[in-house]
Amino acid sequence: MSTHISIKQAAKILNLSEQQTRSLCRSGGLQASKIGRSWIVEKDKIMEYGLKSSHVVAENHPASISKKNKSKKPIALSFFSGAMGLDLGLEKAGFDIRSACENDKYCRQTIELNRPDLALLGDINDYSADDVLENAGVKKNDVDLIVGGPPCQAFSTAGKRNGLNDDRGNVFLKYLDLALEINPKYIVIENVRGLLSCPMQHRPHDQRGEDFPDLSFDELRGGALNYILNRLRSSNYSYSFNLYNAANFGTPQVRERVIIVCSRDGEEPPFLVPTHSDDAEVGLPKWRTFRQAVQGIDTCHHINFPEKRLKFYRLLKSGQNWRNLPVDLQKEALGKSFYSGGGKTGFLRRLAWDKPSPTLVTHPAMPATDLAHPEEERPVSVEEYKRVQQFPDSWKLAGPLIQQYKQIGNAVPIGLGHALGKLVMSLLKHDDIEIYEGFRYSRYKNTSCNEWESEFMKQIDNAGVAFQQGKLNFT
Repeated sequence: MSTHISIKQAAKILNLSEQQTRSLCRSGGLQASKIGRSWIVEKDKIMEYGLKSSHVVAENHPASISKKNKSKKPIALSFFSGAMGLDLGLEKAGFDIRSACENDKYCRQTIELNRPDLALLGDINDYSADDVLENAGVKKNDVDLIVGGPPCQAFSTAGKRNGLNDDRGNVFLKYLDLALEINPKYIVIENVRGLLSCPMQHRPHDQRGEDFPDLSFDELRGGALNYILNRLRSSNYSYSFNLYNAANFGTPQVRERVIIVCSRDGEEPPFLVPTHSDDAEVGLPKWRTFRQAVQGIDTCHHINFPEKRLKFYRLLKSGQNWRNLPVDLQKEALGKSFYSGGGKTGFLRRLAWDKPSPTLVTHPAMPATDLAHPEEERPVSVEEYKRVQQFPDSWKLAGPLIQQYKQIGNAVPIGLGHALGKLVMSLLKHDDIEIYEGFRYSRYKNTSCNEWESEFMKQIDNAGVAFQQGKLNFT
């Protein structure tokens, strides 16, 4: 059977005209061969190009029959899979990812490009627990781990903080419902730091104080997380959580995320085991640097800064930002933002060679979240983004350049996913797990489960709300 198709067939697949398709062949954008005066295209190449360019839609599909029931590795199901950073870390730790669930068009194309045999689901709201299991080709009792990082905007301190009352918060609850119904040995929830403080119901700060009623229980800091924890306890899952800096797990990036590890066996899981430290604590290697991450990159695809911003970047060295400019240039560069509050650390920011990268954002050239190369007059490239997030160079990304930045910027660093996978794998095998007492997992205080619950209790006491000693059962 021929592995090639005609220009007419290729044009139909890509939804392009035959003339446009020939132009792609001539320019090398589409790998093709010419026989006489006619072009022919390999089927695999047309599908790869179509997925990368999003001319071909990544359809929902069940897992490949050839993969089902062949692996003896622990089975994991992934939700809100994105570009699969967390999943790659779990695979590295020895898990068999049987299904991905992702609604974003470009992320779905990326998943299809790299994992065509994986069961691919779309909008989580469209599926029941039975649907998920059937598509993954597994039985309920076979699932060892369910992982997911529901959309974080509902809990972000930069947003309106509507928490579980936001549509995206409702997706969070759908994920929790599905996971609890499937009832795997372990459930993992990944999210932003704002989850620790987000209330169930947000009251604007200008409506608080002596002239307004006291905050209700739903308006207390952390109310949304307390609701989630109550759901877990009522389903007999124990849990632990902390705010983890990915730099402590070998990622060349300061990026902090809340990870909740939930166990069906009732035993509270230990914290993730660090592999690196900022101050050589307990004999661990130092944090990895941007220089170490990007060595040997030979291609560079990037967006550009506007010329008016380059004027200032030409005056800045590695690790510097707008504060290193003369005051008159600071005012010119920042405009009205110069007089606003906050640290403004993202303005005109060059990365330092010998430190980890700051948290990667979805667009490295926005005025308040610049991520400039330490020396060159450009933002960090997509290839450098991948290295900082620890994606393989061979990992294919679909969509326009800005969508590629977004996919990698939103991803869980692979080092953090690997540490999570190693912890759960050790728990499944009943292996001994090293405990680092007093280790500083993040820059912030009161971010571990015990500290957080103590602080939440204090709020209840201060608000005069009755509660049962030892339980946070307020919903």
